[in-house]
Amino acid sequence: MTATAAHRTTGGSRSELIADTALALLAERGMRGLTHRAVDEAAGLPQGSTSNQARTRLALLQAAVRRLAEREAAVLAVDELPPATGDRPAPLDAMALAVHRYLAGHHALLVARYELALEAGRRPELREFYDRTGARFREPLTAMLAAAGSTEPERHALSLVSWCEGLMLACAIGSYHRSVPGEEELRRGLEELLRGMLGGDPPGAARP
Repeated sequence: MTATAAHRTTGGSRSELIADTALALLAERGMRGLTHRAVDEAAGLPQGSTSNQARTRLALLQAAVRRLAEREAAVLAVDELPPATGDRPAPLDAMALAVHRYLAGHHALLVARYELALEAGRRPELREFYDRTGARFREPLTAMLAAAGSTEPERHALSLVSWCEGLMLACAIGSYHRSVPGEEELRRGLEELLRGMLGGDPPGAARP
């Protein structure tokens, strides 16, 4: 979604429109291109509208991070992960689908994500906010790995997140930007990773 089209595709509140436009601007123009005035212009809002919603640059960045988390949750469907009961298979198909859906259909959102991650590394006040929003993804994944038999679920969650993050970075803006892996390819990669973590075949893996 381009910044100039954000106001035509966002059906929510003005605050969502502003945050969506900020994300689109980050993807199009980078961090330097994100200003209150630019958001007003791209969203088709009267000058000063963005400042009324987010008075400082930090507040605008925090609004973008919050909206990023909401939109990523919709793409990755993190709330639809099976409950950590121990008798449910690891959702390999769901994870592969989610990563593929992000790569294939939400390139601009991924680019905005990396812009915000880099800025969070420079601004401690944004870093804390960014980390809090990221916890909503790590915690259910850690619980899922514990239920699947991991003896070190937090460390294994880090490995799994790092694998997904690295793959998405490489395919979004890195040397593999022309190659989006298919769902089956992603599933095989996840199977291999989980097999190494859990020993033997991970729950839910295909058997010969």
